[in-house]
Amino acid sequence: MAADARNLTGETPAVRPPDAGPAGAGRPTAHLNGTAHPAPPARDGLTAGRTAGFAAPARVPLPNASGPRDAPTRLVAHGCWYPSADPAGTHVAFICDRGGVPQLWTGPVDGDGVHLLDDGPDPVTEVSWSPDGRWIAYTTAPGGGEHTRVLCVRPDGSDRHVLAGAEPGSSAHLGCWAHDGSAVAVTVAVPTAGPAPDTTGEAGASAPGPADGHLTPHWQRPAGGMELLGPTPHTDLGPRLPSPLLTVGTAPIGAPGGRTAPAAGFGDGLSAYLIDPDGVAAPVLLAVEKDAATLRVCDLSRDGALALLRRGPRGRREAAVLRTADHETTCVLPVADGDPWIGGFSPRADTLWLRSNAHREFAVLLAAALDPEGRPRGWSVAAAREGTDLELLRCTRDGGSAVLAWNVRGMSEVEVLATDAPGRPGADTGPSWAGADTGPSWAGADADPSWAGGNSGPSRGNTGPSWPGADTGPSRTGADTGPSRTGADAGSSRSVALPHEVVTRIADAGPRLLLALSGSRRRPGIWWLPDGATPVRTPWSSRDEDAVPPGRPPVRPVPLRPTARDGLPLNGWYYRAPGRGPGEPAPCVIYLHGGPEDQERPVLNPLYHEILGRGLDVFAPDVRGSSGYGRSFVDADLGRGRFAAIEDVADCAAHAVLAGPADPARLAVMGRSYGGYLTFASLVWHPDLFRTGIAVCGMSDLATFFEGTEPWIAQSAAHKYGHPERDRELLRALSPMSRIDALRAPVLAVHGEHDTNVPPGESEQFVRAARERGVSAELLTLLDEGHEFLRADNRRLFRRAAADWLQRHLGS
Repeated sequence: MAADARNLTGETPAVRPPDAGPAGAGRPTAHLNGTAHPAPPARDGLTAGRTAGFAAPARVPLPNASGPRDAPTRLVAHGCWYPSADPAGTHVAFICDRGGVPQLWTGPVDGDGVHLLDDGPDPVTEVSWSPDGRWIAYTTAPGGGEHTRVLCVRPDGSDRHVLAGAEPGSSAHLGCWAHDGSAVAVTVAVPTAGPAPDTTGEAGASAPGPADGHLTPHWQRPAGGMELLGPTPHTDLGPRLPSPLLTVGTAPIGAPGGRTAPAAGFGDGLSAYLIDPDGVAAPVLLAVEKDAATLRVCDLSRDGALALLRRGPRGRREAAVLRTADHETTCVLPVADGDPWIGGFSPRADTLWLRSNAHREFAVLLAAALDPEGRPRGWSVAAAREGTDLELLRCTRDGGSAVLAWNVRGMSEVEVLATDAPGRPGADTGPSWAGADTGPSWAGADADPSWAGGNSGPSRGNTGPSWPGADTGPSRTGADTGPSRTGADAGSSRSVALPHEVVTRIADAGPRLLLALSGSRRRPGIWWLPDGATPVRTPWSSRDEDAVPPGRPPVRPVPLRPTARDGLPLNGWYYRAPGRGPGEPAPCVIYLHGGPEDQERPVLNPLYHEILGRGLDVFAPDVRGSSGYGRSFVDADLGRGRFAAIEDVADCAAHAVLAGPADPARLAVMGRSYGGYLTFASLVWHPDLFRTGIAVCGMSDLATFFEGTEPWIAQSAAHKYGHPERDRELLRALSPMSRIDALRAPVLAVHGEHDTNVPPGESEQFVRAARERGVSAELLTLLDEGHEFLRADNRRLFRRAAADWLQRHLGS
């Protein structure tokens, strides 16, 4: 779909003469040496208002928007997440919703004096403090939609301005900082139509800003012609093959003369720039990918000679090392989905660290020794755990350590691995690291509930559910033997005890670490490690006792292990409504997460809390296609495997009845995004199984979804669901609208008005068709929301409306 043509700054666009349009629209674009190149004309068929291809992002000053030292309307049960520390590690920038919407805040690590830096209504999604401490870059989502923009502000709230994404129809995403803080990498979604390089130059042509030392000398050279990154696919050798000592050919990143390589796709491209936050030097184009699914600059070497990029569609992500002087890739390697920050270079750029599942089931830490040209001499495994994904990787600024977070059936374990030990990647001996047999980082019983079908899951020190055989504590895979490791350029390791189940982000804070934590009994919060080992809650993160209103504590889930009808083991978490007797059947909501590569985690979900308070149980399974259980499980729903994923929903419902306390006559299905699609599908594939369903931002027709979604989302989704042209018949067969005549149960559809990921028309057409067939159907549209519901008042409205609907149709 063509992106919205709207003014993302909220200001009236300035009227320009025809020969002085926006950058890239008829005037020269400049490189750092002052040599200008003419911008290409807009391509045929572009939506009005969209910026022309390769237009450099425009810097837009904004008024000071720092707020009071506390939010006017403070939420006691607020969340804090996505920390980024200043160079000294004494202050942290973070996202907090205490004002009712995710906003940018700063505060001392060990003090109460927090300060609101941007009191605007647009939700903040990412934050990054510059290495020199002068700037804080952050991403906002105007209107809560998919079109985001990158801003910069001083730590005191002054000099706020848009770096990229202010042009109508564009969208920008935050990348890494240069290590000296002179530039920040930004990816801009624009149409791609590359210009041929101008090798002559015109007399008198000048750049918008002089290159006067604010960027490193390495970048103060001609950027050259526009180049195309990819889209050469990697060859999947299968998860059972060992990770090879790769000898990757130096494939060029683009066609000669800057022409885009021929590709049939969805019409948009992504361009990665280095942008000077002071606005003195002109943006430098690093890489371009046509018909792109994703492109992010994850790290830059200290001298700027190498860039680590993440690209590719879901399920087929790749890391690419780019030599910035000649735009040549020196290696490409498959990497895992999930967190986009996939790795980094050592301080001397002689080692590359990557979180990768190349040719294996689970993601591990890979290390490669790099030659002076940035080519890998060989790869080796620095850290791995059998049957466990490396979920988060953070390399410290001094290069001495890597902080690893492992996903153990939905729960996190954290360790700090020394990376400055003697030896180089490729060694055939493992590191001698301390604490290899210490097991999990938090203690608990490992009773196996007779109905759960498994022996792991968090109950973490409470008595757990009251029905027979319920799990009373956690048990981890490999908890009694410790993680298995293979080593490379790594030394000792130490574990970090966690007060809660899930780590969502790791940040380096000078001599300390910052962890963003979530758990089954707390709101998201930020913890710091003053001694490097014991997390301490920051004073401005909400207290555990304030997670929910008094009188009704959160419910800790227990694991269920269903088996699909084809024998595939599944997983999930069961939440028992308080006050139920051990053998008392209860109405149950089968809740399906999005993705499909997301994973159900044991964290506090206010929606579940609302539903449980109405006397309804919740079972949240991971059907095939979910992450956390290996690549084969993630890929098990590709193509026609999606029919089996729909059957998984019915099998999970049956397991909740046969092995648990769910009442077979009072079942509902509910889900968001891809889970909303599965909800629509389950209601028409299994019309007599569920009494009702609630689909949130779900696709009802895969053909209309591809027509309406953002081009870069379509590019990524084609790998998961099927190509909208080549697989048209498969997509029609998988679409709930193709079976709408089978619908029997009443349905509530919920959508954000600004959702351009899954457009609101997907819900509208399903509700309309249901009503035409005499089935009760309602549509709730949330204003000023996109694909995610981020505003406190809308979230509250959604929770209560959903719980009311379920209680009305299931009873309590």
